[in-house]
Amino acid sequence: MSVTTDFYELLEVDRTADEKTIKSSYRRIAMQCHPDKNPGCAESEAKFKAVSAAYSCLSDPQKRAAYDRYGHAAFENGGVGGGQGADFGDLGDIFETIFGGAFGGGRQQGPRRGADLRYDMEIALEEAFHGKATEIEVETAQTCEPCHGSGAEPGTSARRCNLCAGRGKVRAQQGFFMVERTCPNCHGRGEIIEKACKACRGEGRVDIARKLAIEIPPGVDNGTRIRLSGKGEAGPGGAPPGDLYIFLHIKRHPVFEREGTTLITRCPVSFTTAALGGQIEIPGLDGVRHTIDLSAGIQSGKQLRKRGAGMPVLQGRGHGDMVVEISVETPTKLSARQKEILREFQATETGDETPQSKGFFDRLKTVWSGAAE
Repeated sequence: MSVTTDFYELLEVDRTADEKTIKSSYRRIAMQCHPDKNPGCAESEAKFKAVSAAYSCLSDPQKRAAYDRYGHAAFENGGVGGGQGADFGDLGDIFETIFGGAFGGGRQQGPRRGADLRYDMEIALEEAFHGKATEIEVETAQTCEPCHGSGAEPGTSARRCNLCAGRGKVRAQQGFFMVERTCPNCHGRGEIIEKACKACRGEGRVDIARKLAIEIPPGVDNGTRIRLSGKGEAGPGGAPPGDLYIFLHIKRHPVFEREGTTLITRCPVSFTTAALGGQIEIPGLDGVRHTIDLSAGIQSGKQLRKRGAGMPVLQGRGHGDMVVEISVETPTKLSARQKEILREFQATETGDETPQSKGFFDRLKTVWSGAAE
């Protein structure tokens, strides 16, 4: 493909296309015909060079104006642009965007931020209900105070690396591309430490155990994450620190299970209380003894709800509910007198006292009668 092909046609855009449209189209076509994606394909390599030349021209307002007026003649015989080839120095940003900076992006990166840290904390359900102010101890890499993170002995300073000119990266030409790698002389720091700090041995950081105050808000749940900004590891060379993330885990409670803001407890009641009705008291996590009314004849599995007695809403207002699930308990140890009373009661039963049992056995009789016919 000849680079004398119309630049707008090469980039598949109209002559009135704006800069954003031209850039977007170039990125798409460059990705499609890049030599690394089409190894050994001379046609793809030629097209890549051509669209790169086209973008180099049309992305520059002055060159584009000259091209729009004079066409390719604007770049011939020392005209505007100085030749037909692409100005690869201007393509650094595009290569960085498309190929991750491996092909000659020219900007020096800023100081690398310190690593984020994770701390797992287990708390009781009561603490999750009320919230908690506590303190933890975490060992993290912190900026060395004697050298202020420079890694150089106090009174001395690091010098700029001559090999990479302080960039931390060096470039090497590999065929068509300019490849960047970490500088082997300064290992990416961009500077050389002649005399290392004794406290940190030139690292600029030291491991220090720190005590940190933690505020756990009411209503937290399993997996709730608390972020402490700037409490992670210090960055190398005095760079900003990372963050500390505290992940909360709620211990199993002997009475309550939790579903969001709802507290659930399963309460066994005697069969006499279930038959006659009554009241039970459930101590809530809020410190209140909640009275639950049981209607006569209540059955196992019945759920009774106490509004507002559940967990607080995290970073909100109000509370969830407490749900009490009834489990009617059949007595297993009876005295002789109790058995006598129950036999007397049994002798007076008509079946109307337990309509579910009566209905079930009536249905069985119907099935048996139908099978016998």
